[in-house]
Amino acid sequence: MSELPQKVCNWLSEELGWIDPTFTGALSGGNSNLTWRFDAENNACVVRTPPTEAISPNSGRGIEREAKVLAAVEGRAKAPRLYAYCDDLAVIGRAFLVQECIDGVSITDTLPQGYADPIAATNALGIDLVTQLAAVHAITWPDPKLEGLGRPDQFVERQIGRWLQVREQQSFRELPQLFELGRWLLDNIPESEGAVLTHGDYHLDNTLVSTTAPEIKAIIDWELATVGEPAMDVALALLFWGQKRIPNPPGFAHLQAISRKPGVIGRRDLAHEWASLTGRSLEHMDYYMALAAWRLASIVEGAYGLFLQGKVSTSYASSLEHDVPALLLEAEHAAKGDW
Repeated sequence: MSELPQKVCNWLSEELGWIDPTFTGALSGGNSNLTWRFDAENNACVVRTPPTEAISPNSGRGIEREAKVLAAVEGRAKAPRLYAYCDDLAVIGRAFLVQECIDGVSITDTLPQGYADPIAATNALGIDLVTQLAAVHAITWPDPKLEGLGRPDQFVERQIGRWLQVREQQSFRELPQLFELGRWLLDNIPESEGAVLTHGDYHLDNTLVSTTAPEIKAIIDWELATVGEPAMDVALALLFWGQKRIPNPPGFAHLQAISRKPGVIGRRDLAHEWASLTGRSLEHMDYYMALAAWRLASIVEGAYGLFLQGKVSTSYASSLEHDVPALLLEAEHAAKGDW
């Protein structure tokens, strides 16, 4: 066992009273934080912490935010229970959280073998995807447990302005669509129906589902959660869903890949399900679908810039050569109602 996991074992024993905790291994998934599993007598947990060479010096704030959100949603949304949060840098040199270990799997392009009918199972997961999101969006602002998580006033405007500015200052290739769409989005912001807790990166891959029945057991990876516009959450999930995606292959084709088969419930049906559960309007969903694709493209273009500069060499970063323009094309179509 390496030094850091051993220190976490010692902490679990001393601070939580766990008996003989051991490091089981690193869990896959996620691009921003390390995720480790630990087991002890009658106990199991997942520990989340920033990587040793974090991209941002403020990356530890994501773990702090995630811990706060997990505490806020307990009993109100499906999420792992927070056992503890440690910000004592003397333990492993950075903050970490300890959360419940959920017996479930994350799905991308393959369903668990225990699902009898793949299409029916996928449809059930799609409905549950928006059902669980609706439960998150039922946690409305103001709420004492959400204090300090975000500034809901002019949330959408600040998001667009921020990423327009970033891409103007850090330009790696010619992407006129990015700036044209950004200005259109800034000029056409709908009036909000009220701020709520939002996940910030919601899609099926950021949930854990049962291996025996098509149901979501927990929503995970809350480090981007904030108080903001709920339509942005549902639009991002819908963006990755279904066969109706304009480019071939679409941007981020691996996300929710199980949904791109004939017979799978469509995006608009899922949107109506979310609207029915939340009581919110779909009048401006064209706008939010465009915003979801544009915002993601604007953010990940930065990772493609690192690839061009030779600072990273991952397949994820190299694939952004295609994925960013593909997302911008989807944003253009969505803005015209074609999604």
